[in-house]
Amino acid sequence: MPAPYKIPESVLVVIYTPALDVLLIRRTEADPQAPAFWQSVTGSKDAWEESYVHTAAREVLEETGMDCTPGTPLHAHLQDWQLENVYGIYPRWLYRYAPGVTHNTEHVFGLQVPAATPVQLNPREHTHCQWLPYLQAAELCFSPSNAEAILQLPQFAVLPPYQGRTV
Repeated sequence: MPAPYKIPESVLVVIYTPALDVLLIRRTEADPQAPAFWQSVTGSKDAWEESYVHTAAREVLEETGMDCTPGTPLHAHLQDWQLENVYGIYPRWLYRYAPGVTHNTEHVFGLQVPAATPVQLNPREHTHCQWLPYLQAAELCFSPSNAEAILQLPQFAVLPPYQGRTV
């Protein structure tokens, strides 16, 4: 059974191509009058015992339609970067968490996909998507931890590129 409050443990998944173009998605909660709220895939665990890799694969599928669950071609390209960020939860979202919870631990993953991989957004969560070179993507991110993860992409993107395969 899902927790009544959000669990303050989440994932950040930087989705990128072999050319280091990064997928950014725009949240539905973004204020239309404010600068766009662009980010990578993020999401909280559904249960305390859920592994970070399961959370990452679930969130990627829910938010983009890309399936990187075990047994799929993309699963081998989901990389745990072994990075964690602890940050204060933005005040406007504190109500989602149990009373007294003020910080979240975010675990970072990367997912390399072939160029031109289709994206199917969940309209309840995101309104737009775009692929950008990683430096431009980092500049556009709302979250400082997301921008920092994207800037570290060249050191983590060590998988051999896809050889003409499609997903």
